[in-house]
Amino acid sequence: MRTLTVLGRSGCHLCDDALAVLRRLLSEPALADVRLEEVDIESDEALLAGYLERIPVIVLDGEELYDFFVDEADLRTRLSRAAGISQADGLE
Repeated sequence: MRTLTVLGRSGCHLCDDALAVLRRLLSEPALADVRLEEVDIESDEALLAGYLERIPVIVLDGEELYDFFVDEADLRTRLSRAAGISQADGLE
């Protein structure tokens, strides 16, 4: 199972926007095996210090992909490649 992690915090409108994109993308049946995890950077001083000026940060299986926004087309391609499916097989 793959994991998409959103590093953000409460009250962050960019974080809310990123989560909306990710939830929409992950609602597609072809991506049912991708888990979405939210991490509140305010829960840890090191996370807060390291990410406060960059949130949201989107991480796929430990690799930081995007700061501030989600590149939906790029993420779709990455997830499709990893799952071994083509856009025609079920991803828009």
